Amino acid sequence: MAQNQIRRQKLRFLSDLVFSSLFKPMRGVTQAPVLAAPGELGVTFIGHSSFFLQIAGLSLLIDPVFANYLYVLKRRRKAGLSIRDLPVIDAVLLTHAHMDHLNLPSLRRILRHTRRMCGKAPVAVVPRGVEDLVDKLGFSEVITLEWWGATELRPICGASPLLAPVHLTLTPARHWGARMFADTHRGFGGYVLAGAGHRVYHSGDTAYFPGFTEIGRRLRPRIALLPIGAYYPDNFRGVHTSPEDALQAFLDLGAEILVPMHYGTFRLSLEPMDEPVPRLLAAAGRAGVAAKMLPLTEGETKIVSARN
Repeated sequence: MAQNQIRRQKLRFLSDLVFSSLFKPMRGVTQAPVLAAPGELGVTFIGHSSFFLQIAGLSLLIDPVFANYLYVLKRRRKAGLSIRDLPVIDAVLLTHAHMDHLNLPSLRRILRHTRRMCGKAPVAVVPRGVEDLVDKLGFSEVITLEWWGATELRPICGASPLLAPVHLTLTPARHWGARMFADTHRGFGGYVLAGAGHRVYHSGDTAYFPGFTEIGRRLRPRIALLPIGAYYPDNFRGVHTSPEDALQAFLDLGAEILVPMHYGTFRLSLEPMDEPVPRLLAAAGRAGVAAKMLPLTEGETKIVSARN
């Protein structure tokens, strides 16, 4: 009886999330991408945990989800960029197998787009155990990494010169990797990219954990893309960070700029959709680091010059 009750509660919770978004129009606008100059870093927020990143002459996508639906779960805000407006994509980085991070229809469209532009397909980088989900899509190469494993990324078409090697490291996280239910072997994590004087960290999905201090000590990211949504009920904080948790992670990392993510796009939990950013800014104000917070609207780009 207790198991049946738990099952009913979970189904009710999921149906509440689905129907709270199903009949509401999507907000926001889709923009043309802002292209960074050679030597600059460009960080563009697409929505949720999806980013278009320009670093050292490379164009990358991280956890790209352009779909309006994840099966029955509808977007609340439009993707900030359109695939057809993107330049050649050199690599796609996927942090884990969850459907709001690894979206197969979006990946197929990205592959077709880049092949049309230069005749070649991007590279994919995934944690160990995720490769079988993408290895038949047509990527030119699928690179798998364990925590603290590293690789180097290069242009796929030679359309623009590589200013410096882009070094990529898979970092630990506190989350889980199963796409369905039983495939718990799948890995997960975040990425630190370093090249041409820039260091950027995308944490993937994670709860707060002591590993942020080690990531900061080892890899010294300057810009941290950190999740601030899907934290209520409180037991969700076992796998996600609240705004206050994300701020503490940022302080542990020793980074200079926090760009929040994983909020406002898909209704995945029960906190109000517009709550995470004000909570983050309030906590940052109390900590005296409000000037280091950089919330981006969908399609907005932060251009950063290389440090001399």
